[in-house]
Amino acid sequence: MALVELRGVCKRFCKGDETITPLDEVDLDIDAGEFVSLMGPSGTGKSTLLNLVSGIDQPDSGTITVAGTVVTQLSRGKLADWRAANLGYIFQTHHLIPVLTAYENIELPTLLLKLTSAQRQQRVELALEAVGLCDRANHYPRQLSGGQEQRVGIARAIVAHPKIVVADEPTGSLDAETSEQVQDLLQRLNKELDIAFLMVTHDRDVASIATRQLTLDRGKFIETR
Repeated sequence: MALVELRGVCKRFCKGDETITPLDEVDLDIDAGEFVSLMGPSGTGKSTLLNLVSGIDQPDSGTITVAGTVVTQLSRGKLADWRAANLGYIFQTHHLIPVLTAYENIELPTLLLKLTSAQRQQRVELALEAVGLCDRANHYPRQLSGGQEQRVGIARAIVAHPKIVVADEPTGSLDAETSEQVQDLLQRLNKELDIAFLMVTHDRDVASIATRQLTLDRGKFIETR
C-alpha cells in the first residue's frame, strides 16, 4: 500500500457563474520515502492538493488515505490529532511566531503529542541539528536571516517525525544561493530521515531535486519524469 493514496478526488470552486475544477477525478499514489514535486500554472490547484492531503480542506468527492488513515472520514478534532502525528507543513513565508525563539517555534507541534518534556527537548534538539541551527536556538525570528527562518520552518515540519512533509513553494521567497542550500537540505532530510515529501514549486530547477515530477494540467496529473 502506498503512503498516500488519492482515488477519484474532485475539487470544485465557484467563481461567479463559473465552476472551476482544479482536480478532476484524479488518482495519485506516493510511496513512503518518495520525493514528489508538483508544477503547473498559477490557479491550477497545486496548493489545493496540499491542503487536501493534509486535511486542511476536503474534496467534493473521492477518498484520500495517508499512512493507512482515510483522512476524508475524520472529524475536525481527530484531523488535528492525526495531522500532528503524521504530517509536517513547510510554508513559503515561514509563518514563525515572532515572540517565540527558534527553539520554541520548532517545539510547537510536539505540544500536541503525548510526550514528556524530556522527549520534546530531544526532538527539538535533533531537529535543530538536522537543519544546522543549534547555535540559533535562542534567537527570535527578527534575529535570523530569511534562509535561517526557513530552516526553522523546516525543523518545525520534521520535529514530530512525520511520515510525509508537504511543502508549498519552500524556496519561493529566497535568493538563488539560499534556495540551493534549502534544496540540498530537503534532499538530505528526505534520504536520511526517510520522510516522504510532496512539494509544490514554479521553478523547474527546484522541481528537478525530486525523484518524481508531476505537472497539474486541466485537473489531471501529467508525469514529467
